[in-house]
Amino acid sequence: MPETVQFSPDLLDTHLVVDVRTPLEYEEDHLPGAINVPLLTNEERVEIGIIHKEVGPKAARIRGMELTAARFPMMVDEIGKAAKGRPILVYCWRGGLRSKTVTTILDLTGFPASQLQGGYKAFRNHVTASFEPLHPPAPLVVLHGMTGLGKTRLLIDLQRSGKATVIDLEGLACHRGSAFGELGLQQDLSQKRFDTLLWDAFRKAPAGRPILVEGESRRIGRISLPGNMYEVMQESTKVWCEASIDTRVKRLIEEYGMPEYREGMETALLRIKKRLGGAMYEEILGHLERWEMEPFMEKLIVHYYDKLYYKHREWREELTLSLEDYGAAEKELLGFLGNKFGLS
Repeated sequence: MPETVQFSPDLLDTHLVVDVRTPLEYEEDHLPGAINVPLLTNEERVEIGIIHKEVGPKAARIRGMELTAARFPMMVDEIGKAAKGRPILVYCWRGGLRSKTVTTILDLTGFPASQLQGGYKAFRNHVTASFEPLHPPAPLVVLHGMTGLGKTRLLIDLQRSGKATVIDLEGLACHRGSAFGELGLQQDLSQKRFDTLLWDAFRKAPAGRPILVEGESRRIGRISLPGNMYEVMQESTKVWCEASIDTRVKRLIEEYGMPEYREGMETALLRIKKRLGGAMYEEILGHLERWEMEPFMEKLIVHYYDKLYYKHREWREELTLSLEDYGAAEKELLGFLGNKFGLS
C-alpha cells in the first residue's frame, strides 16, 4: 500500500506535488506549485459520477479502469520526468480513489510517492483556518491614500528591488480595486484561488520583516479579503500617501489613457453615473468621447474618487509620505520601517 501523509506546508518545498483531478478542478484552485496530470477528463468525471449514482460504485470503478488504464505509462513518464528525483505527493479532491490509484502505480514502478490524506479538501481547510483568525508571520504596514497616487507602483518597485517584503493584493486579485480597476485585466480567478495565492504569499514572507500591503476595502472587484484580514489591516501600522492632483492626473493617464481602454472606460463610467449625477456624467463622458484625458481624469478625481474614499478616517497614520518622487518616497519609507522595526 502507498504511504499516506497529512498536509504540511513543508511538503510544498520538498516534493513534486501532483494534482490528478480534472483540468476544471485544477483551474478553480490547486496546491501551490502543483502540476496537473489528470486521471480523468472533465467529461469522464461527469460520466463516472452518473454511473456511480445510477448503477453503483462497482460499475463506476470498472468504467474508470476502462477509461484510464491505457494512460498509466504516459502519466508515470510525465510525473517521473517532472519529479527530477524528488519525492512525489499526489492528491485528488479528498484523498480518494484517484490519488490512491496514481500513487499506487507510481510506487509499483519505483517512484517514491505518497498520497495526501484528505486531498485538496484538507489543504483548503488548512488555508481557511489560517485566515480565521489571521496571524501574519510579521507586522503589516498598510499604505493608504487617494486613487492615482502610484501606491502600487511604489510597492512593486520595492518588491522587485528586494528591499522590502511586499504582498500585492491587487496583483493577486487581478483587479485594481476601483471602478476602473478591471481595465486591461481579467479577474477570472476564483475566490479559492485568491485565498491560496495569498496564503502562499504569507507562507513565503520572512518572519520578523514587516510586510507592506496597499489599503483595500473588504472586496477587490469580485474577490473578498478572507477571514479577518480586513480587520487585521485596520489594526496595523498605517502610512498615508499624498501627491498633487496634477501628479495624480498624469499617473492615471499613464495607467489608463490608452485607446484600447476607451470602451471599458465608457462601461465603467456608466456604472458610476448615479454617484456622479446626470449633468457631471455627461460632462465627463464628453471629455472621454473627445479623448480629452486631462479634464476627464481630473474630474473623475474631484467628483468621484475624492468624494467616495476616505471621507472619514477614524485613525491616525504614523507616517505621511509624499509620492511626488518615487525615489524619495522609497528612501523615506525604508527609513521609517528601519526605525520602527529596528531593521538595518
